[in-house]
Amino acid sequence: MEILWVLMAVVMFGFVLLPVLRRRRGMIEQVPPGHPDAADPAEYGFARQEELDVRMPGPDQDLLDVLDLVQRTQDYRAASQLLAGTETTGELRWQRVQAFAGAASLELKQRPGGVSESPGGQWLRVWRAEQPKDAGGAAVHAEFLVQQAWRTSSPGTDEFRIIMEEARAACGEAALLAPGDPIPYIVELSVARGLAYPRAEFEQLWLKILDRAPAHMGAHLAALHYWCEKWHGSRELAMSFAEAAAARAPQGSLLASMPMFGVFEHLPEVNLVSGFYQSEVVTKAIHGALHAVHSARPDDPMLAHVRHMLVFFLVRGERWAEAMNQLIHIDGHVGALPWTLSPDPAAEFAVYRALAVAGYEANGGSPATLPH
Repeated sequence: MEILWVLMAVVMFGFVLLPVLRRRRGMIEQVPPGHPDAADPAEYGFARQEELDVRMPGPDQDLLDVLDLVQRTQDYRAASQLLAGTETTGELRWQRVQAFAGAASLELKQRPGGVSESPGGQWLRVWRAEQPKDAGGAAVHAEFLVQQAWRTSSPGTDEFRIIMEEARAACGEAALLAPGDPIPYIVELSVARGLAYPRAEFEQLWLKILDRAPAHMGAHLAALHYWCEKWHGSRELAMSFAEAAAARAPQGSLLASMPMFGVFEHLPEVNLVSGFYQSEVVTKAIHGALHAVHSARPDDPMLAHVRHMLVFFLVRGERWAEAMNQLIHIDGHVGALPWTLSPDPAAEFAVYRALAVAGYEANGGSPATLPH
């Protein structure tokens, strides 16, 4: 019997090592930095790791300028004006709300305040106090509370529940200020996940979003988490939700990439299957996302999100040229899944980028052969 267990352990160990061995025998054997054979991402015009912007998935210069001004002067008015001039039901406004809330939350973490200094993010408190009817400020405040709950406490604790209940009330206030705005309800999707809304209540919340912005990609990604196995659903429910969204996606919509995000949310902790990333399920999800990217508007704010996730899957699937074609569009920004799940998003992204470059060159690619 002991011999049997030893043999099983050897087989399992072999499965775990197989992808690594394939890389070393195949296309992307790693060599130390500075080695003459080492692939250099800088030769492709890619940014150095320390230059990668972890705040956003892609460029938004207006947002960066306003964030810099607000944080430098602690005056919220530029943020209020930017949100007021951003389309209510569009993806861009949701991303900007998240960015302002995240900036305030990070400021508070860095400067919690004390006897001799005011806490970070004070500009958001002043914004809410001076402009209580400003729908943009109300939405940012609600999202700020959600991010604080996840950042400072653990689900299931009293502290987490208290902050989330406050966020839920803030979502209600924001919704009253802008009845046609989907963002307060999108913020509440995270509250629903954290407070474990019953499914009937969650579905009612989701219908409110569909009434206002039926093709909102950011909302679909937020809702997907609720249906995942690790929260309040299952792999089957999550994939059903993602596939239904893809099936009803209008022409040019990035919703066709939703199954790829569903697959990502249910990746095994340890991959024991050789060729998993070339499997039919993964390949189908990748092809759906590639089709969505090719059909989408070049200025779609969610395009960078999909490209980042494609890099992850294409590198894992050893599809080097396709990964490089995505990297040339997104390099410089890493504020997106899957990198943001890492304690060091820039470092995680840089590893995948280096693998893509190495695999590309091992198959005859070079900076001269990469289209821009």
